[in-house]
Amino acid sequence: MSKSEVIFPAGRQALYGNHRYSAAIRSGDLLFVSGQVGSREDGSPEPQFEAQVQLAFDNLATVLKAAGCTFADIVDVTSFHTDPATQLDTVLAVKNRAFPQEPYPNWTAVGVTWLAGFDFEIKVIARIPTGT
Repeated sequence: MSKSEVIFPAGRQALYGNHRYSAAIRSGDLLFVSGQVGSREDGSPEPQFEAQVQLAFDNLATVLKAAGCTFADIVDVTSFHTDPATQLDTVLAVKNRAFPQEPYPNWTAVGVTWLAGFDFEIKVIARIPTGT
């Protein structure tokens, strides 16, 4: 069995260290990315919702890049929403920019009551490209 490899994006390892979890774990040819939120450099939430969602996707892109992946390598998405009924259109607009063409990844959206001060979180599983 191959050993798992921890992936951290440049400049944000301290944020993960403070909370004692990894940004992502590479296991074989799969990358398991922890939930990404719209946190600014200091870890605080971006207050405007659409900007928070975009920042969560941007933070996700940074983690993916650290592992040699892009959005095209994502096979499964789980997103968490504090108010899905009012947030879905905004989330879909950002999502559609990130995934503009088929094949689209699997997607599960979950309504939750708490995200530590955030209103949106996204976690993914990606297949790491050969040779990375």
